[in-house]
Amino acid sequence: METQHLGKTSSLPATPEAAVLDYVPNPRPGRLYLVRFTAPEFTSLCPVTGQPDFAHLVIDYAPGETIVESKSLKLFLGAFRNHAAFHEDCTVGIAERLVAEMKPVWLRIGGYWYPRGGIPIDVFWQTGAAPDGLWVPGQDVPGYRGRG
Repeated sequence: METQHLGKTSSLPATPEAAVLDYVPNPRPGRLYLVRFTAPEFTSLCPVTGQPDFAHLVIDYAPGETIVESKSLKLFLGAFRNHAAFHEDCTVGIAERLVAEMKPVWLRIGGYWYPRGGIPIDVFWQTGAAPDGLWVPGQDVPGYRGRG
């Protein structure tokens, strides 16, 4: 499979829609296992105020025929830096794009957003129940506690 980013110089895409996600063949086809990506410094913009929003994202998936190439995922997530969208749209949109293109056996995302207006917003989405036999560890991202 030809990749656009792996082993090449790549610039940050201007928008998430312009980002190209690369997929490579699953090195363990037919094997049920979990892949986890953690993005503790995810950023986007508030669509109302234009101020930055920050989140800790955890993406878990059980691969189907392909896996997402990590450099392309990093660039895709980085493209949200100047993207204005609500937390729910960013979190679920990331997952839906991965599901539509990669077609994993199962996927879930946890978006642990830092407070906006004093209220943290956490967003969770998954494709359905985890497959029988798949070990799915907890995401273990503590809820926001403030300074106390």
